[in-house]
Amino acid sequence: MDNELIRRKALGDFIKSQREQTAPSQAGLGHLSHGGRRRTPGLRREEIAQLCGISVTWYTWIEQGRSDSVSPQSLARIAEALHLPRAKRAYLFELAGKKDPVSPEHDDETVAPEIMDVVRNIRAPAYLLDRYWNAIAWNSAARKLFSGWLNVKNGNLNLLHFMFLSEASPGLIDNWEQRARRLVAEFRADCGQMLDDPQIASMVEELSAGNALFKHAWSLQDVVEREGGERRFRHPVQGELLFQQVNFRVANRPDLKLITLMPGAIAAEDETN
Repeated sequence: MDNELIRRKALGDFIKSQREQTAPSQAGLGHLSHGGRRRTPGLRREEIAQLCGISVTWYTWIEQGRSDSVSPQSLARIAEALHLPRAKRAYLFELAGKKDPVSPEHDDETVAPEIMDVVRNIRAPAYLLDRYWNAIAWNSAARKLFSGWLNVKNGNLNLLHFMFLSEASPGLIDNWEQRARRLVAEFRADCGQMLDDPQIASMVEELSAGNALFKHAWSLQDVVEREGGERRFRHPVQGELLFQQVNFRVANRPDLKLITLMPGAIAAEDETN
């Protein structure tokens, strides 16, 4: 069985399991008579199809993993009919490989204070990025490291803006061009399900107009996973620095990325002097 068939079967099995666990009363159908005792306490396929405004045949195909493509709008109607909580709704769209059309927009005002505190209390340089790669929290070590970005009052806090439109980044980041090209491919992979987002489109337009390397790299359609690894900097005050970057996703906020830079050999040696 190929990966696509496995994915479709997993999606169908998940929807079926949630339908069978949803009582008619929960879906607002408790007042309907079905002319006999129900064999299962959950909803019938006919009922969920009616609630979603889709045909019973097509809904059955979805459960059986026979449907080649299910639109995000149809998935949203299924999620709403089943009253899926946030975690299950996110899992539904992840299985389908689709972007939730009504996913809540997050901003730094919705980030739990304890998450912000974790970032600020990490000793090594650390910063938190939102879905658009805006820095929404960072610690003092990161502010000291990223000269021209996190230490600039009222400056643009977007990582890509710093990388491609700031005069400070080529001098600070070792092997800047290679890192810049990879960053574009990482961003495309990260926002693959949001390319129709007006804010993403606006960012790409601004960066393309302001930097020829970004424009070319974006046009290549390259995609790579955002990974950690060795990061070297040439800091104007601290000199040459070496770190090992380690990335994390926030468990209850998968749109947030925590980036940490653990001191490497050069930085560690400097600390002992």
